[in-house]
Amino acid sequence: MNHEINKKQEMNFNGLVAAIQQIHAQLSKQASFAVNASLTMRNWFVGYYIQEYEQHGADKAKYGQRLMERLSEELKKLNISRTEARELRRYRQFYQTYPQIRESVSPELKKALISPVVEKRESLTPISGDQLISNISFTHITELLRCEDETKRAFYEVECIRGNWSVRELKRQINSLYYERSGLSYDKKKLSDLANQCAEQAKPSLAIQDPYIFEFLGLRAKDVMSESHLEDELLDKIQEFLLELGHGFCFEARQKRILIGKTHNFVDLVFYHRILKCHVLVELKLAEFNHENVGQLNTYVSWYKKNMMIEGDNPPVGILLCTDKDHALVEYALAGMDDNLFVSKYMLELPKKEEMQKFIEEQIKDEGGRIKD
Repeated sequence: MNHEINKKQEMNFNGLVAAIQQIHAQLSKQASFAVNASLTMRNWFVGYYIQEYEQHGADKAKYGQRLMERLSEELKKLNISRTEARELRRYRQFYQTYPQIRESVSPELKKALISPVVEKRESLTPISGDQLISNISFTHITELLRCEDETKRAFYEVECIRGNWSVRELKRQINSLYYERSGLSYDKKKLSDLANQCAEQAKPSLAIQDPYIFEFLGLRAKDVMSESHLEDELLDKIQEFLLELGHGFCFEARQKRILIGKTHNFVDLVFYHRILKCHVLVELKLAEFNHENVGQLNTYVSWYKKNMMIEGDNPPVGILLCTDKDHALVEYALAGMDDNLFVSKYMLELPKKEEMQKFIEEQIKDEGGRIKD
């Protein structure tokens, strides 16, 4: 599509639509770039400061191996996002891996440098600091940092930028051993062309949903994670519905972010049940039931069982709500419980499936059946 508006062309309705579409795309891309560049630069500076302290800090011996944990505790008190100890180590690795970012430091920001940035080795990648910041998000960078081999990482940097890959596409290509397959291929260009034919491309309009970016901007997960207005409305009403049932539900969180392995996940609604003395996780899917949904919810329930249960708690339970335009389906995830008496107790206290299904179908009908396919 030609993204330049022909000023001489007579304006008609189609031209009006095209002009608005083009300026929206252009400015959305600029906004996405500006936010991402600021976040990436912030994380690089955090890594820079940490390394400077580890090398020259007057009281560094006082903190030793506990530096990241103590620093994380203090930064969290100041409500600075994404400063868990693990993230701080990642920022230090980012600074060490991409010294060329210094090329992109503005004259104003150079004043924030404690001392000149001097790195003994240069990054192997041919990608400049400006190219890196302009074309990929920090979430892309976190995936690239997992490539310990420099040549392999440089390969994925170039391919990711050339193909405008989304984060999901970058993960997929790494997991499919694209680098290794390319090394064994006689026709590397043909393989590259094939890899990019069906590659999922990054969309500026979706950049705000990046977990790093929305926390950097001070947004709540609820503000950006809903797939549609209808989903958001249904979650509001389900939340109210469960609290009004009188079954002992106590609201705890909305779009609760949990880290499972290296992946961030979001649980739609989290309650604590004061009668069952357990967490109740609620997931809403605006689609027909499938076993992947149950598997996902079981994973969340198992994670809560391992990481959130304290003494006196019972195992958590999950409620999966699936919908399509004609009906609703409710399933429970019980974290592998095999005690029939225990399961019966849960089923007695939790809302009945029929009750939940009737409520969801009524809400869908009130919304005019506007479910996003």
